[in-house]
Amino acid sequence: MANETLTGSSGSRGDSPPAVRARRGIGRARSARAGLTLLALVLAVASVLPVLYMVSASFKSRDTVTDGKLFPSEFTFDNYRYVFTEVPFTRYLLNSFLISAVITVVALLFHSMAAYALARLRFPGREKLFALIFSTLLVTAPVVLIPLFLVARELNLLDSYAGLIIPAIFNAFGIFLLRQFYLGLPRELEEAAIVDGCGHWRVYWSIVLPMSRPILSALAVFFFLANWNAFVWPLVATNDPDLTVVQLGISTLQNQYTSNWNYILAAATVAALPMLALFFAFQRQIVESIKTSGIK
Repeated sequence: MANETLTGSSGSRGDSPPAVRARRGIGRARSARAGLTLLALVLAVASVLPVLYMVSASFKSRDTVTDGKLFPSEFTFDNYRYVFTEVPFTRYLLNSFLISAVITVVALLFHSMAAYALARLRFPGREKLFALIFSTLLVTAPVVLIPLFLVARELNLLDSYAGLIIPAIFNAFGIFLLRQFYLGLPRELEEAAIVDGCGHWRVYWSIVLPMSRPILSALAVFFFLANWNAFVWPLVATNDPDLTVVQLGISTLQNQYTSNWNYILAAATVAALPMLALFFAFQRQIVESIKTSGIK
């Protein structure tokens, strides 16, 4: 009886080496997960805190906007009233919305057609053409700014909506992401449609596009936000006050009211609201597109 008790107690204390290693591995995994969770929490706070301070300071008066407090002691809506009455900020918002929406819709249509052709159609030079398109991602915007301005001037596109829209339609990132997504689609559906007599256009429009809703939703958010935040090209391409976009409008406020940060922060808060709304509305599609559009 004593031997059994001794054996049982020693067995509970000294497990086999694989069991010990398994417990240690589980402990390390939990520690790593806890560390990553803590890091994600710190990054989330660091990302949200400036936005929270911007929104809070937009309700402060001129005298208290730089007091350093996170929450205002007294709320005031005079800053927003001034931005929408004394400044044509509504026109700036409408210009940015119109330009961003048109670019997003046209770019998604053209990019999806180009990506489908590069993913499914067989023609000479297809891979070289895709490599050429992909290589444009290595060219930064300042490099092509002057040539783009000269071309737009020769085509009489300056100081017009066309000059703000047409140069921003092409984006190699959208073509690349859509092509990678189309390469992962099952060919059987397309082949069945072709056997039933559908051409490439019908297959693209009736089968490929409906299956592309997740990736198109994510790209729509990317394109809209990128053009909503556009600053350099609208600054170069337009001098007409009626074509001022929202980011240029905020810059104008900053130049005119250097010490009135309450007005500037109120305008910045209004400009940030569409971006936050789009992100929270389509965050699931953004995550799904990243997961399903890897390099193949």
